[in-house]
Amino acid sequence: MEQPALQYQSGAREPAPAPARVLVIDLEGALLRSELLMEALFTRPGRMLARFGAGGRAGMAALTDVLARARIDYAHLPYDAGVLNRALAARARGERIFLLADRFTRHAEAIAAHLGFDGVVTSDLAGGAPFDPADVDRIREGGSRRASLKVWVKALRVYQYAKNTLVFVPVITAHEMNLAALGYALLAFLAFSACASGAYLMNDLLDLSADRQHPTKRHRPLASGALPISSALSAIPALWAFAVAASLCISPLFLGVLAAYLATTIAYSLVLKRKMLVDVVTLAGLYSLRIIAGAVGVGVVLSEWLLIFSLFVFTSLALIKRFSELSMRESAGLKDPSNRDYRITDLHVIAAMAAASAMNAVTVFSLYVSSSAVTPLYSRPWMLWLLNPLLLYWFGRALMMAHRREMPDDPILYAFRDGPSRITVAAMICIMLAAI
Repeated sequence: MEQPALQYQSGAREPAPAPARVLVIDLEGALLRSELLMEALFTRPGRMLARFGAGGRAGMAALTDVLARARIDYAHLPYDAGVLNRALAARARGERIFLLADRFTRHAEAIAAHLGFDGVVTSDLAGGAPFDPADVDRIREGGSRRASLKVWVKALRVYQYAKNTLVFVPVITAHEMNLAALGYALLAFLAFSACASGAYLMNDLLDLSADRQHPTKRHRPLASGALPISSALSAIPALWAFAVAASLCISPLFLGVLAAYLATTIAYSLVLKRKMLVDVVTLAGLYSLRIIAGAVGVGVVLSEWLLIFSLFVFTSLALIKRFSELSMRESAGLKDPSNRDYRITDLHVIAAMAAASAMNAVTVFSLYVSSSAVTPLYSRPWMLWLLNPLLLYWFGRALMMAHRREMPDDPILYAFRDGPSRITVAAMICIMLAAI
């Protein structure tokens, strides 16, 4: 007799489902491309330093408390895109996700909540963790993240060194083109470049929050996390120490000018850049200080004509820079900048002031060519009149390019990259040499 097939009985026990996997991600070194302590410190650095200045254990305790309660912009922190993608894939598989953090748990919990993770655990996964350690997949710290040479070049803004070539202007205009003078001018160039790079790093540290909300500045090395904040803090004093050493090889007076430049730069980064038009005057003064430093470094008398002409030129360029920044924000549909005392509705006034300052520079140059000061330096001074139409063309083109939203860089840097501008500058140099 055929045996009946075995039938499934509803009361039979079903196999137990496999336990869900858990993904644990190290917050610092894996998910976050930065240091949480430094992020907390540079949310409000002025307040942090003031607390620390209280001194003693009370001061340190107050500083630690402020760091723990600092208001960090979790939405714009530099997270590692690869780690986030792995977390998304784990979530799609139904896995739970936890952050691992042994300090600043309040910030870690806020980051976990912002990213939609399940919570925060400490490094002792066996003690009180809401899961079985055997079910854990972990994304650990990737080790020391050392910035590449390319990242350092970008962070130090080596391309901005083009501005420091202004220290050579007094040597050229005074016709002191000898080896010794050029050597001192080169040393002055290196001192200003190192000093400026340190100031750029400091400025980027103070502007971390604002830069991360900017459409292009968020890609800067510090804002993006490509360069650790601690590395920048170590580089700043080293750069300034080199600048001081190079300055002392020139003269104490040159060191004084460089110190004035650095003090003004720091004041600009902390306060002055947030003051309407004060920032423009300060930028123009910083450009002019480079020319003054060039004259002091080489030991030539600075022409008052050159100084006045430079002041109007750099005021115009600073205004064009502000115009370009605001016009870019307008095109991108962004609101008024939070770290500048300007509004997008100020565009027309800024453009008018830039054009007026440029025309004043051309007028001062015309008066110089007409004066007796030009005769001892040039055998054919009448040729200098040919520079006026070139100056008018270059200033007009700079304003037009900014108005068309086609000047993403600083106007001086734009002159080095723009083909017509390079041709114009080369023509000006040829005319000046022919007039000697």
